[in-house]
Formats: sequence, C-alpha cells, structure tokens
Amino acid sequence: MEAGRDKNVAPTEQPTDERLIQSTLAGDDEAFAELVRRYKRKIFAMAVRFARNDHELDDIAQEVFVKTYQNLAKFRGDAPFEHWISRIGARACYDFLRRERRSRENVTLEGVEVPVEDNVAPARAKEILDHALAQLPAEQRLVITLLELEEKSVREIAGLTGWSESNVKVRAFRAREALKKVLKSSEFKL
Repeated sequence: MEAGRDKNVAPTEQPTDERLIQSTLAGDDEAFAELVRRYKRKIFAMAVRFARNDHELDDIAQEVFVKTYQNLAKFRGDAPFEHWISRIGARACYDFLRRERRSRENVTLEGVEVPVEDNVAPARAKEILDHALAQLPAEQRLVITLLELEEKSVREIAGLTGWSESNVKVRAFRAREALKKVLKSSEFKL
C-alpha cells in the first residue's frame, strides 16, 4: 500500500450531475464549470445546425448555459439533466431563429443565378437548403432541422420543444410543404 493512502478511501470518482447541481446551487462555480464541460459538445452539436458562423454558434451556446445557470434551481430531477439542458438548447435555437428571421426579413438574394444541373456540388446544395430554410418561420425551421437534419424522432422533438407529438407531426408536414414552396419559387433550383 502506498504511504499516506488510506485503504478505506475510494478512488476519486466523477461526481454525478445531481451532485454538481447541488454544489452549484450551494455557490460552487467550479461545479457548474464541470457541467458546462460535460454538455458543451452536445449543445454545440445542436446549435451548429442553426448558426451560420462561429460567432452565432457561441452566442447560442452561451445563451443555453446562462439560462441553465439561471434556472438550475428549477431542475426537479424528474428526467436526466441531459434531457433538461437539451430542452433549454432547443428553445434557445428556436429563439435564435425567430430573432434571425425578424432581422433578415428584408434580405433577398436578387440577381443570383444558379444553373439547374443534375450534379449540384454538396456545398452548393447546402447553401440552397440554408437559404430556403431561412425563408421559413422559426418554428418550421426548427422542426425541419430537428427531424430531418438532426434525425430526431417525433417523440424526441416533442420532449425538446414541449409540443405534443401530434403537433410536431402537423408542424413537420406544414414545414415540408412550405419548404417545397420556397424551393419551387426560389431562384435556387437543384
């Protein structure tokens, strides 16, 4: 046995989310920093689908963690912390989309010509999709992104957004129809 080591002391274990939450609520900022480290990757992976650049990505992630910190006392523990913070993330993305939609309502891409080709480069296809998604209302963009790009189930989306599963299905149908309409009327054709 190593000198100075008590055989009854367990090796250091990673604290649970619940313990980190309790410590944070008791004023331990390092405990919250550990929660951020644990969930930073998940939040960034969600937000990257909505942000157009690193600055927006950082803004969304910061908003998620600020709201998480501000509302941590409201976490009841009914579901895993991961689900709770993911829900905050989904709402922050939705809020971001609504703000962006309002600020870009007058932006158009007039005068841009895109030849219709069978083999559109993936980067060009992404650009076309991003432009088309930007034309949709925030809730439609959110549901399409979560369902089609993030490949979340209807049940997962309902959990993240607080909408009923039927409401998610209706919103997804309407979003797909709106997206088709935008793509047909757009100068950007695949």
